Amino acid sequence: MRTDYRPNRRRAMLVAATMLTALGLGGGHAASAAEKPLVIARDFDFNSLDPARAWCDSCQIYLTNTYQTLVRLAADNHTLLPGLAQKWESNADQTQFTFHLDPQAVFSDGSPIEAKDVKWSWQRLHNIKGGPSFMMDGVKSIETPDAHTVVVNMDNPNSEFLGILTASYTGVVNSDVAMAHGANDHADADKTDTAEAWFLAHSAGSGPYVLADYKPDDEVRFKANPHYTATKVGISEVVMKNTKDAVAQAQMLENGSADVAMQIDPDTAKSLPADKVTTEIVPSFNFVYVALSPGAKANKVKLTKQVREAFADALDYKGIIQFTVGGAGKPQPAPIPNGFPGTANLPVPHQDLAKARELLKAAGHPDGFSIDALFPNMNVYGVDLSLLMQKVQQDVARVGIKVNLQPVEFSVWRSHISGDGIPLTAVFYAPDYYGSGQYVQYFAMSEGTAWWKRAGGKVDPSITNPAEGKLLQKALASPESAKDGVYHQIALDMINDKIIMPLVSPSLVLAYGKSITGVRYSACCNLPIDEISRK
Repeated sequence: MRTDYRPNRRRAMLVAATMLTALGLGGGHAASAAEKPLVIARDFDFNSLDPARAWCDSCQIYLTNTYQTLVRLAADNHTLLPGLAQKWESNADQTQFTFHLDPQAVFSDGSPIEAKDVKWSWQRLHNIKGGPSFMMDGVKSIETPDAHTVVVNMDNPNSEFLGILTASYTGVVNSDVAMAHGANDHADADKTDTAEAWFLAHSAGSGPYVLADYKPDDEVRFKANPHYTATKVGISEVVMKNTKDAVAQAQMLENGSADVAMQIDPDTAKSLPADKVTTEIVPSFNFVYVALSPGAKANKVKLTKQVREAFADALDYKGIIQFTVGGAGKPQPAPIPNGFPGTANLPVPHQDLAKARELLKAAGHPDGFSIDALFPNMNVYGVDLSLLMQKVQQDVARVGIKVNLQPVEFSVWRSHISGDGIPLTAVFYAPDYYGSGQYVQYFAMSEGTAWWKRAGGKVDPSITNPAEGKLLQKALASPESAKDGVYHQIALDMINDKIIMPLVSPSLVLAYGKSITGVRYSACCNLPIDEISRK
């Protein structure tokens, strides 16, 4: 099937070139380096531009560059640096954190950033109950003894709280401006806050850029924030252009209508002209996974533990990595990225067709069964999810499991996964900060987690694993020397759940024009635009 991909690519490039010309992106007057906007080609997965509701990889980029956090993540992807907080302290048992804000920091409208804005932003993040609301779980109270001091008290020890604050979703919002347009931080904000539509046309932060324009499924435009002084912004205007296909992204790089392409796969990267485009292949903490939902309404058979194990054993993990990214990736045993606390020496998954057939027979399905697979029709981290699922379909067919592939738009997928559930899906995850706790909070089968809900824990309580939540609390209260061991046990439990099955941790292709400098991968923020400049 790979041999069919390249001819398709050439045909697609001709189509892409025609489309780009029609869009006015294929040439024209060359602006000076100072005037010319930076164009980033990316397949959008936006669900919102509201800091408390946004929850996606594209959202990370948007929020990082329009809102500032109290703590920043260094380029090494694990060292913490001052952000809006010049310094901080925590007590011995990690239940209280005190932050001292930069008294000179201001929002994009020039008004001062105060402790009340931090408290309001974090309370709203929690009370909107959006995807990232879990980041404020365990916060008992937030005190503001003066305009530039914030004291956070936790219900229980949380040694990862400082790391959490590097996540773009914890960025500080101008509370006065937001409240004037319908936002609130009340306990019922998920029902009474009416600001989401306003946030689609305005930003209210202090980041290096402000939102200039947003056209859904088309583009996001940024302009430099004139009041931002933390760093010197290299390019004053940025356009993030919705470009679904890696081939179209490559074409834009080649003809100069894009400066950075974010979802080039390793195969396509090889075809890019070295005299026009710089490509770097770097390790990432991103991963793509398949997931089974025993509680999904559309299930044709009961997805018992034996059935889920059979499905996992039927997958050709090495072949999937070769097929999807040409070998430019690594297997990932658990839904915690390689290199994060607790992941050393985990058992690497491998295909075992004989065992899969035995398990299916024992589960009462000697001839297999059929299952619907609905998934986003996207290219993420260089992985075409449609191609990935074709490979999965072929693998499990060898033990009699018949997969009905249903690629859909991301918005359709999101509606289904949060509604009646999806029997089998493929999706992706990028870290929000350096720390393993986020993965337990999101993927563990503890009651109330995002994937416990998606997997249908209320319908099929047999998937619930209370031990994982208890172990998380232990990890968050453990000293650094003991954390790895606790997270390792959690990782083993999540592997054993056989709900979330990571298939590939792709190496990341950084692709950008020869005149561009400062492009890097960030574990919390994806792409820090303010570090990019043009020669």
